[in-house]
Amino acid sequence: MTAARDRLIVALDVPTVEDARSLIDRLGDSVSFYKIGHELLFSDGGVRLARELADAGRNVFFDAKLLDIGNTVEKSVRNIAKIGASFLTVHVTDRKTLDAAVRGRGGSGLKLLGVTVMTNLDGDDLTDQGIAGHTPADLVRHRAQMAHAAGFDGVIASAQEAADVRSATDDNFLVVTPGIRPAGSDAGDQSRVMTPAKAIAAGATHLVVGRPITQADDPAAAARAIAHEIAAAATA
Repeated sequence: MTAARDRLIVALDVPTVEDARSLIDRLGDSVSFYKIGHELLFSDGGVRLARELADAGRNVFFDAKLLDIGNTVEKSVRNIAKIGASFLTVHVTDRKTLDAAVRGRGGSGLKLLGVTVMTNLDGDDLTDQGIAGHTPADLVRHRAQMAHAAGFDGVIASAQEAADVRSATDDNFLVVTPGIRPAGSDAGDQSRVMTPAKAIAAGATHLVVGRPITQADDPAAAARAIAHEIAAAATA
C-alpha cells in the first residue's frame, strides 16, 4: 500500500519558481509529491523545476490539462515523459485525444490522469457549457469510464464522486482528488469539497492540497497533519 505521505500531493500554485523553492524548503521531508500547474509551468524556470524535482527523487504531478489534436497531444506527452514526471493530466473529451496520450506515454512510467469535471463547477456551469440535463456526477462517471477504456491510469475527480468512479472502473484505477479542505477550512473557489479522511474513505487514492498547506503558518506541520489523517482513514 502506498505510504500516506506519498498519497498527499501539495499544489505549488505560486507565481514564481523562487516562491516554489522557498515553499519546498519549508516543507522539507514532510512532502514527497508536488503538483506543478499552469501558473508555475509558464513562469520562468517552471519546467526546469519539475525536472529538478524528478531528478531529486520527488514525485511530480505535471498538471498540464492537455487538449489538442491527436498529433500535438502525442508529441507533448512524449516530451513530458522525458522530464520524469509521475502524473500528467489530459482532458477527457474524446477517444482520439485519449488514445494519442497513451501512444505518447509509450513504455515510460508516466501515469495518465483524465480530467473529468473541474471541481469548481456545478450543474449550472455545465448548462452554460451546453451540457444540460447532466449533473457533474453523471459526467464524471461517463468520462472516468472513457479514460479507463482508453488505458489511462486514473482520473481527477471530486471526492464526492470518488466512490462512483471506483464502482465504474476497477480497484487499481487512481482517483486523484483536489478540492480537499480539512475541517474548518475555507472552501475558497471550490464547489465540491471534502475533508481528507472522508475523501480517503470514499475511495480517493491521492489528495491534492494547496492553500490549507501552502498558506499555513507552518506548512510542514499542516502537511504532516493531513498525512496523519490519510493514514488513519486508510486503516479505519
